[in-house]
Amino acid sequence: MRGGSCIKGGGEVNLVASSWPSIALPHPHSFSEELRCVEMDSAAGGIARTKSDQLEMAPPRPPPLSPTASAESMPVADANGGPSLSRKSSLGKKLVGSSPVTKGGHHLRSTRSGHMKVDCEDGGSGGSLSRASSASLGFSFSFTGFTALPEDIVSDITALTGSDKGIDLEAGRSRKRLMSETTYPIYVKFTEVRYKVILKGITSTSEKEILQGITGSAKPGELLALMGPSGSGKTTLLSLLSGRTADNVVQGTITYNDEPYAKSLKSRIGFVTQDDVLFAHLTVRETLTYAALLRLPRTMTRLQKEERAMNVIYELGLERCQDTIIGGSFVRGVSGGERKRVCIGNEIIMNPSLLFLDEPTSGLDSTTALRTIQVLNDIAESGKTVVTTIHQPSSRLFHRFDKLILLGRGSLLFFGRASKATAYFASIGCVPLIAMNPAEFLLDLANGNISDVTLPSELEEKVRSKNLGGGTRNAKPSPEELHEYLVEAYETRVADKQKKKLLAPLPISEDMKITLSSPKRDWGASWWQQYSILFWRGLKERRHDYLSWMRITQVLAIAVILGLLWWHSNITTETGLEDQAGLLFFISVFWGFFPVFTAIFTFPQERAMLNKERAVDMYRLSAYFIARTTSDLPLDLLLPIIFLLIVYFMAGLRLSIEHFFLSLLVVFLSIVAAQGLGLAIGASLMNIKQATTLASVTVMTFMLAGGFFVKRVPAFISWLRFISFNYHSYRLLLKVQYDHVPPHLNVNHLDNGVKEVAAMIAMVFAYRFLAYVSLRRMKLSS
Repeated sequence: MRGGSCIKGGGEVNLVASSWPSIALPHPHSFSEELRCVEMDSAAGGIARTKSDQLEMAPPRPPPLSPTASAESMPVADANGGPSLSRKSSLGKKLVGSSPVTKGGHHLRSTRSGHMKVDCEDGGSGGSLSRASSASLGFSFSFTGFTALPEDIVSDITALTGSDKGIDLEAGRSRKRLMSETTYPIYVKFTEVRYKVILKGITSTSEKEILQGITGSAKPGELLALMGPSGSGKTTLLSLLSGRTADNVVQGTITYNDEPYAKSLKSRIGFVTQDDVLFAHLTVRETLTYAALLRLPRTMTRLQKEERAMNVIYELGLERCQDTIIGGSFVRGVSGGERKRVCIGNEIIMNPSLLFLDEPTSGLDSTTALRTIQVLNDIAESGKTVVTTIHQPSSRLFHRFDKLILLGRGSLLFFGRASKATAYFASIGCVPLIAMNPAEFLLDLANGNISDVTLPSELEEKVRSKNLGGGTRNAKPSPEELHEYLVEAYETRVADKQKKKLLAPLPISEDMKITLSSPKRDWGASWWQQYSILFWRGLKERRHDYLSWMRITQVLAIAVILGLLWWHSNITTETGLEDQAGLLFFISVFWGFFPVFTAIFTFPQERAMLNKERAVDMYRLSAYFIARTTSDLPLDLLLPIIFLLIVYFMAGLRLSIEHFFLSLLVVFLSIVAAQGLGLAIGASLMNIKQATTLASVTVMTFMLAGGFFVKRVPAFISWLRFISFNYHSYRLLLKVQYDHVPPHLNVNHLDNGVKEVAAMIAMVFAYRFLAYVSLRRMKLSS
């Protein structure tokens, strides 16, 4: 032993950095030989600290070691008294103090992602290898001991790297650790969860079972992965656990700290959907700031909420793109991994106790997916409960999971420590014949694929005896037979033990249970604050659509064409008067059609965002509705002003400031009333194609029933003109331009226009009330 290293003929690797002490480490190829020299201290009990022990604090570090100090050998022990290695690979730029510190007879390990981890909660007889294994080094090895770095060197290196102080070396600035804040612990348990969907046919209905008796649990400090092939029920189970699906066809029990789901849990649960539901034209900072203003409690000031948003940005490594727009299908913005981290930031900004994610790595490359899962590891290690679905993780991702639920055709195939999944399947006779990703091996079993997998002797005997009568030789089991065997094997060998564990009492007080089950719902902001925040958010998001060059060009082109066709129209003759009346009719029709077909898309396009934000009680529906409708008005009224400025003076309409503004007011009333009709149609159908069809039929009917083309309108349909904005706006424009409307224009019973104005104001509020009721009755989907 020399300088704290064990030297036996093997090479040494000297890791030297500026101002760092020179440390001799064993060469990788001679690990098995070098590590035999490590002597275990029998007097010091090595107790590995699990993730649930987050409140236990590490002992204070001694002063940094001088470069001339020599290293010492530090023993490590696992839960069973056997030697164990906990190691995390180097990223090339940082050296992290990774060895645990044995002091006072207790073995403590740091929970930070940059440190080494020992996972011995369900320790076996052999050495426990950390899930953060030699992924980035490019090779793999196993051993039973390791000479750890001394405590003083560890503290010296950590001080240089700044991993415990939250220093971002690339950004060159310190950042606050948001995930280290105190979290309300929530234990999730679910037993015999079953879920069915009702399939309605033309003549009959049938039931389809999606989940069949799923049992499991997750506790603070753990990352639980739900894995299985497509259609196995991962997303359905995740929705049930998050409280987003509550139908009568759900059976079983789901508890949170041994209490059923309550509305108060919405403020403690974060849910990241598979699709990135974000506003495309808001920047990263604006997105997280608006989320902080709406979701964080009222006890925090606006500055504190904005500071929290910035802390999340630095915590997730988004500082370089904080002023970049999110982007979408037709707008370039941040990358896919950055967009996914923004979605995660939207949820962790409120410091949730439970975080659910639906396939957070879908569509990401392996490196970006690894960074995303590392973020989830950090969140879990801060004392939160994290549950995520995963489709087909790489081997590096798989080893970062604490617990695993393997689903196949809605049935439970495995639940337990992820590191023990392959050992369990080996115990029932399923072993891969070639070296492969453990996640790939498990998914092959769940899919019924038996290529490159040894078959259990019991299953082979069963298939052989079944096919004996038919004379078939060397028949392989079908996917259905393999699935039945795996389900039966889990139920007979493991299921009862897991159910007994779930019956154990939780280490929480009754006060915490009462707090969790409280039906009280707290809003993060007052009604007026919610309205103000949503108003400015809507104004920033939709200004790009309303002020797009296509829409401006459309309005300007039509205005110029109308001005040229009715250039300085003459009303001294009857023909000229009729021509000018035709211009007024076109204005009333155009500013009736245009706003209707614009407003139709409002709520159907934002349905996903509305579902997402309303599911977590981000704001009141009334505040959203009024803010959404009023934030459109400044942008909707800008183009009509430009339009009327061009048409009014080119056509030579009544040149008077009073009459110009009265005409503008009539057009405004027509636009707002037409918008209300479009909002009502869109909110009631929530389908763009259906809403467009209904709107075109409705507007055409209003125009025809107004008597502009047919003088004798049947009585059964003539009443529609009273709820037609085209009818009232045309009559008002005639009244503004001509004090006494000529009789040959066929406009009867036009007095001072008060009735028409009152009717249009009534339509403004009535149509919007119908839209609000339709939104209120809309069922929020998960």
